[in-house]
Amino acid sequence: MKYADYIEQIEIDALWSGKKHIVWNLDRKVNILSGSNGVGKSTILNKVIKGLDQGGEFPSHMLKGVKLKVVPQDARWIRFDVIRSFEHKMHTADDIAMLDAKLSTDLDLQLYNLQRKYLDYQVNVGNRIIETLQQGGDDAAERAQQLSAPKKHFQDIVDDLFSETGKTIIRTANEIRFLQIGETLYPYQLSSGEKQILTILLTVLVEDQKPHVLFMDEPEVSLHVEWQKRLIDLILELNPNVQIILSTHSPAVIMNGWIDAVTEVNEITIDN
Repeated sequence: MKYADYIEQIEIDALWSGKKHIVWNLDRKVNILSGSNGVGKSTILNKVIKGLDQGGEFPSHMLKGVKLKVVPQDARWIRFDVIRSFEHKMHTADDIAMLDAKLSTDLDLQLYNLQRKYLDYQVNVGNRIIETLQQGGDDAAERAQQLSAPKKHFQDIVDDLFSETGKTIIRTANEIRFLQIGETLYPYQLSSGEKQILTILLTVLVEDQKPHVLFMDEPEVSLHVEWQKRLIDLILELNPNVQIILSTHSPAVIMNGWIDAVTEVNEITIDN
């Protein structure tokens, strides 16, 4: 099964009742879609995400009007994650069981699911460390330490971001837990902004530095402005192989040198 490293071009035919055609040539690393309310930023992202969710092969197949060019060209699958800005209450029948786990919002549920991926990630890294040590060699210990470096960097980043409130990750725990003034806190007890940034960074970490595409629809919602400024850099630190595709209203997101990564919706729109 061959996965793409990144998406080179997004083409959407017959958008907005067939009146518009979208052709967006993408950067390998960072792509920021901008524009005023109602111009279709979220519509464009959602169209692509929906096509990916439905499966199928790329880039040769059209998925309901969406065509993707990928690198390498013979890749037929894409690893991708989606981050949305939500903190909505769960209230459907399917959500009732989650309430027993003290989860009350969509972000809580997403973090709950990420905890499972975090456990799998740690097992995979641990197995690679054991294999490296068993292989031996003068640099075996150093190579093993490098394998655990991304997890430590993730923990360092979160501790730094949460330092103003005195929260630190409990590093001896297998799941994400925090210590604040002697009290243990769970992710569902965090603020909306803390949940949002933790969701983003944990999503990136558990991809284990594989090439993948991270879609984010207005990720700045609930985030402190200083966190908005650092967001893109922190993601790339955790995984240099990620491709970021996001929509935003926030000037802060692009303030750390990402102005050249911005594309206005009208720049990629063609009238049919």
